Amino acid sequence: MKYNEILAILMFVSFIGLLFTGYPVAWVLGGLAIFFTAIAWGSDLLFGTFTGVDWAFTSGVVDRIWDVMKNWVLVSLPMFIYMGIMLDRSGIAEQMMDNFVKLFGRMKGGMAIVVAIIGILLAASTGIVGASVTLLALLGLPAMLNLKYDKGLASGTVAAVGTLGILIPPSIMLVLMADRLSLSAGDLFMGALIPGLLLGVLYMAYILFAAYTKPDSAPAPADPEPLTSAVIWGVVKAAVPAFALILAVLGSIFAGIATPTEASGIGALGAMLLAWMNGKLDLQVMKEASYQTTKTTAFIFGIFLGATAYSLVLRGMGGDEVIEAGLKALPFGADGVVIAVLFFAFILGFFLDWIEITLIILPLIAPVIKSFGFDLVWFTVLFAVVLQSSFLTPPVGFSLFYLKGVAPEGVTTRDIYRGIIPFNVMIFATVVLVYVWKDLVLWLPSVAYK
Repeated sequence: MKYNEILAILMFVSFIGLLFTGYPVAWVLGGLAIFFTAIAWGSDLLFGTFTGVDWAFTSGVVDRIWDVMKNWVLVSLPMFIYMGIMLDRSGIAEQMMDNFVKLFGRMKGGMAIVVAIIGILLAASTGIVGASVTLLALLGLPAMLNLKYDKGLASGTVAAVGTLGILIPPSIMLVLMADRLSLSAGDLFMGALIPGLLLGVLYMAYILFAAYTKPDSAPAPADPEPLTSAVIWGVVKAAVPAFALILAVLGSIFAGIATPTEASGIGALGAMLLAWMNGKLDLQVMKEASYQTTKTTAFIFGIFLGATAYSLVLRGMGGDEVIEAGLKALPFGADGVVIAVLFFAFILGFFLDWIEITLIILPLIAPVIKSFGFDLVWFTVLFAVVLQSSFLTPPVGFSLFYLKGVAPEGVTTRDIYRGIIPFNVMIFATVVLVYVWKDLVLWLPSVAYK
């Protein structure tokens, strides 16, 4: 093995190891780029090695950062983030919860079904997992526990459906993936729609199965409100604003009227209008939403800058070739390599956030997958489905942390871990379905603009 390839492996291993120190990821990435450039440059001078990496080479990061900052696709990031935060403050979710419970809450498992439906609608209109899980936990978890729901089923439902926001478009994760792989964000949005909704349907099917096979786990209320036309009208009035916003954003993209960047502006404006219609829009709310949007965007772009420097140095040392040679050397064939990569991504999800996996790991393995003849849109959506599990799997599972932070007293970590197991099984079932029937991803992009 060549000296520069050894450095590339050490650079990757150092990245994984330093993440456990608690240092900000952006500083870890940028610091490793500087440190290994210094090592490579010093060894070239002292020992006559030829790594291909020196300070002149690393200066190319400036041009790459400029390309990132002027990328029009990434303009949609702060807009989608602002849209999600503004919706979180608009009161739409509370209205839907109050009215949907009157319609669906009368049956066994009905309260969990309501949480699942609202979670899917939030996923299709916010795309911010932390906000969705927290909101659903505050609104739905106490109500389910008051009805004597099993704590595992209740907490697992909240965590799982709240995590759908990274898969169901508009998803900021899909925007980042599109940028890193030079794919159409619109194609990824369309490709992820059916798998995301399929996963939501499987969640609801499991809830009903659990409720009717073990009635004590999700009992019906003792005195449900009578079903009247007023109840049905209340559900319609509560659901229409959310559906209208989803139609405006995703409909404009799928119809070819707007790009994802333009649709993000429509979504941000629509979220403000909904907050205004509910009497929740004022200068303080706008200030808080703008501050949180800026903070979140800066965090993501900070990692972007560090990842740009890190990737440049790693690839300069031949990291791409090392990974490609390692994957192609696996004795599994093309399908086996894809399965191995997905399993590797699942394992990494135990320790890494989806941002690091998307910005560092995915761009390194995607070219290899493409060289085997697989469609990158299909593989990227499949990869995104697997990353659902990274939010729901200990020890890092961020959705579990969000949930535990706001869960009522009496809901233990053990309850949450126990409750999430069936939902993880359904994620892997969806991975298998998408792997076997590629048209679940590829059909909608293929017909969208015809």
